[in-house]
Amino acid sequence: MNEEQQGVRLNKYLSEIGHCSRRAADKLIDAGRVTVNGQTVVMGQKVGPSDRIEVDGVLVENLQERNVYLAFNKPVGIVCTTDTRVEKDNVIDYINYPSRIFPIGRLDKPSEGLLLLTNDGDIVNKILRARNNHEKEYIVTVNKPVTQEFVERMANGVPILDTVTRKCTVEQIHKKQFRIVLTQGLNRQIRRMCEYLGYRVVKLKRIRIMNIELNVGVGKYRELTKKELNELNRLLSNSKKHLT
Repeated sequence: MNEEQQGVRLNKYLSEIGHCSRRAADKLIDAGRVTVNGQTVVMGQKVGPSDRIEVDGVLVENLQERNVYLAFNKPVGIVCTTDTRVEKDNVIDYINYPSRIFPIGRLDKPSEGLLLLTNDGDIVNKILRARNNHEKEYIVTVNKPVTQEFVERMANGVPILDTVTRKCTVEQIHKKQFRIVLTQGLNRQIRRMCEYLGYRVVKLKRIRIMNIELNVGVGKYRELTKKELNELNRLLSNSKKHLT
């Protein structure tokens, strides 16, 4: 390693690439769990881009250089914004992911469920523009019994925000609960549709976006699988005529 490559302390490097905090890195180094080019390191050691860094024998990956795709189960009260100065209950601070990510679309503060986050701007644009394939599925609880007339009117389109909502799939699943699949994303759409028909939303939970399903606990996140990403890309490629 030449002088040009030397210059970043190992603990700082591990922090900058999103592996762990500096304090945690110091503990790993002190415990003899970190090697550089096969040699156990000492505190204060510097590393460069060509060095092979391993923790417990596993190669350290630079999270800043890798595309990240997360499925997050957003709790009620968390805001979908990247502006950490404005909202203290923002999704970025809540997840505290070690590299910069941002949400794809929104899920309003009183709602919960599936939110996708990534650092890949290309896929964000494709998903937001692929209207025909962008199915979003929700479970909604309302304040009074669901009727057949309510289901039919919700499914056939409701006048809100100077337009009529696109036809959608609606199915009653409990006395005061229904499942709805939308292919558009108007502001507070489900709540406004229900209000127009004399209902108030008590609980709104998103359980699916396109082929990605919610299968983690509230407040938890997971990385999308290779299979999910492949299918997502297939769905997006089928919507090519809608991408600009």
